Amino acid sequence: IFFAPLDVVLSEHDVVLPDLLYISGTRKGIVHHENIQGVPDLIIEITSPSSIERDRLIKKELYARFGVQEYWLVDLKEKHVEVLTLNEGRYDLVAVFFEQDTLSTPLFPGLALSLSHIFSTI
Repeated sequence: IFFAPLDVVLSEHDVVLPDLLYISGTRKGIVHHENIQGVPDLIIEITSPSSIERDRLIKKELYARFGVQEYWLVDLKEKHVEVLTLNEGRYDLVAVFFEQDTLSTPLFPGLALSLSHIFSTI
């Protein structure tokens, strides 16, 4: 698990700075001291009024094109997390988890994140 500021180099012309990202141990070769050179398994963006359009449209399309398996959009104001999973080159909404929910995801079978605990610490 890595967090900003850390560049993710998807290609020579596509470099992003996600809020959080996860790279599985089998893919640790893309992790370098100065940046990530390749596609993470999971990217998490924490949305804000100034970034919501970029996160929902531009970054979502870019991450799908490069094959990021899961993309989470965290809305701190509304206290929910949208979990999207890659399916045939585009993202499908798996679920929207709210503050009272326990987040689970296909990428991490058995994972159970209590969102009330996470949102209460922010």
